[in-house]
Amino acid sequence: MRDGLSLGWRTVATGFSFASFGIGGVLLRVLVFPLLHLLVWRREMRTSCARAIIRWSFRFYIGLMRALGVLRYDLRGIDKLKRGGLLILANHPTLIDTIFLMAYVKRADCIVKSGLWNNVFTGGPVRAAGYINNTGGAELVDACLASLARGNNLIIFPEGTRTPYSGEIVLKRGAANIAVRGRRDVTPVLIRCRPSTLGKGEKWWRVPARRAHFEITVQDDLAIDQFTGNGASDVMAARTLTNHLQHYFSGIQEQHA
Repeated sequence: MRDGLSLGWRTVATGFSFASFGIGGVLLRVLVFPLLHLLVWRREMRTSCARAIIRWSFRFYIGLMRALGVLRYDLRGIDKLKRGGLLILANHPTLIDTIFLMAYVKRADCIVKSGLWNNVFTGGPVRAAGYINNTGGAELVDACLASLARGNNLIIFPEGTRTPYSGEIVLKRGAANIAVRGRRDVTPVLIRCRPSTLGKGEKWWRVPARRAHFEITVQDDLAIDQFTGNGASDVMAARTLTNHLQHYFSGIQEQHA
C-alpha cells in the first residue's frame, strides 16, 4: 500500500515537473527575454545574462524535483567546473542530464539540436542564450572552438543521444575533433542514475519503483598531449581519443555497477 502511494505520488509529481518545465520555457520566452532585450543593449552582455537566468532556472527546477520527491542526487568534484574554457564531455543516460550540468556550470555553452530552435517551449531560451546550433560540418567545430576561446565552458555528450537501454556506450568522433583541433584537455563527467529513468525510448510516466538517485562525478582532466604527440595526425588523434573515451566511460560505469 505504502509503495503504491509513493509510486502514484511520484508519477503525478513527474507529470507536474514536465508541465512546469514547459510553462517555464514559455514564460522565459514571452516575458523575461523580451524584457532583457530591451534593458541590455550589448549583445555579449545580454547573452551572458540569459545564460545566467537559464542556469538559475535549471537550479530551481532541480530543487523542485527534489522537493517533490521525484529524485535525489549527489554531486562530486563539482568545484573542478569553476574554471573557464573547459571542454566538458559526459555520458548521457537520461533526458535531464543537460539540465543538471547547465545548472552547475557557469558560462555554460552547449550544442543544441536544430529542432529545439523552433520549439515553442525551448526556442526562446535557446535563442536568447546564443547556444550553438547543431548544423554539422566544419562550421560546427569552428563555432565550438570559438566559444571555448571566449572562455565559455562547452558541454558535449559525445554519444550524440541518450545511452540505449542495453547500457552500451558508443561515442561519435565530433567531440574528439574539437579537442584535437583546439588542443584542449578534456574534463570528463560521469553521470549515473539508479534505478534507470527517462532513458532512451522510455516514457516519462513509466516511473521507477523507487526514487531515482543521480550521481554526477567530475573526473580529473585528460591531457590532450597524450593523444596528439609523436607526430600523430589530427584524424588519428581524434580516433584514438574517441576510442579512449569510450573505454574510459564504459570502464568507469562497470567499476560503479
